[in-house]
Amino acid sequence: MSSYVSVSPLAGAIAAGRVPRVAVVGAGLAGSTCARRLAQAGCAVALFDKSRGVGGRMATRRARWIDADGAVHHAAFDHGTPAFSARSAAFQAFVDEAAGEGVLARWEPVMAPGSHRNLDGLALWVGTPDMPALCRHVAAGLALTTSHAVDRLVREADGRWRLWAQAEPLGDDAFDAVVLAMPPAQAAALLAPHREDWARQARAVPMQPCWTLMAAEGGPAPDWDAAWPQRGPLAWVVRNAAKPGRAAPDDGLNRWVVHATASWSQTFLESAPDVVQPLLQDALAQVLGRTPRWAHATVHRWRYALAPRSESASPCWWDDALGLGACGDFFTGAGVEGAWLSGRALAGVMAPGAADAAAA
Repeated sequence: MSSYVSVSPLAGAIAAGRVPRVAVVGAGLAGSTCARRLAQAGCAVALFDKSRGVGGRMATRRARWIDADGAVHHAAFDHGTPAFSARSAAFQAFVDEAAGEGVLARWEPVMAPGSHRNLDGLALWVGTPDMPALCRHVAAGLALTTSHAVDRLVREADGRWRLWAQAEPLGDDAFDAVVLAMPPAQAAALLAPHREDWARQARAVPMQPCWTLMAAEGGPAPDWDAAWPQRGPLAWVVRNAAKPGRAAPDDGLNRWVVHATASWSQTFLESAPDVVQPLLQDALAQVLGRTPRWAHATVHRWRYALAPRSESASPCWWDDALGLGACGDFFTGAGVEGAWLSGRALAGVMAPGAADAAAA
């Protein structure tokens, strides 16, 4: 990946007493982190996301169904990132602070016998009471527009940017800079008219897909919380109520989140949900060693779920002349931590005061 420049005109605008306006497109952890740090450095930041809320792949799906007896059931499934770890000192400090604020909790799952590896003392963390809680915390108080997919960036004659969605300008605001914090294939479409070299590199990132099953069933609960099967189509099997802060409804049902492997998901990438769902239900039944009494089941396809590990020299992109940047876990492939580090790095290079403000 190409390198970024280290001096931003935004820093000069802040020093001159002018408040630069920045649009951040994508409200996952990378975008939320970048937006928060830019706001702390004195920028007027607007955050945009195509979904109904923040979080990106740190996602929780809520479901409701009525059984044959007319009883109403509810469930929450952490169908995106199951959990994450902290390896760098900087990210661990952020995690510790968030845990102190009550939006993260350490998870020490009991692993199923035969899992392909144990945790080997590795601490896992989850958002509480749901996975998007961390991004909600980071983005709290920022101007946020949801349910709008930005599909075009227009740079006007004065050098400022306007966002477009569905062939119309998205609001009346113009921005001094734009940050793209989204999967690389989606970012490439917006980057191409302005930085084709970046777009080409983004399109080349081999993001891996993941089919996810969310299911409730009435069998006996096992004496384990999660499984990493050694073989077969499943990568993760998680009993959702085993995570901290998840209250299990008293209806006798287990809530399961099942993530297929990247290779299996790639094989069935374009298959219909009604083809994929029974296959994943059968795979879960094999892990459980019994025939579940299904009460609810649905699947979700993450087309851009996992970024490959990368030795990229740059954790982000920033074009000083254009006022255009990009961040995300695809720069390093380090998951949640990589997303946070990338958003933090981009804010720091856009407005060097962002690092000082965040540390204050």
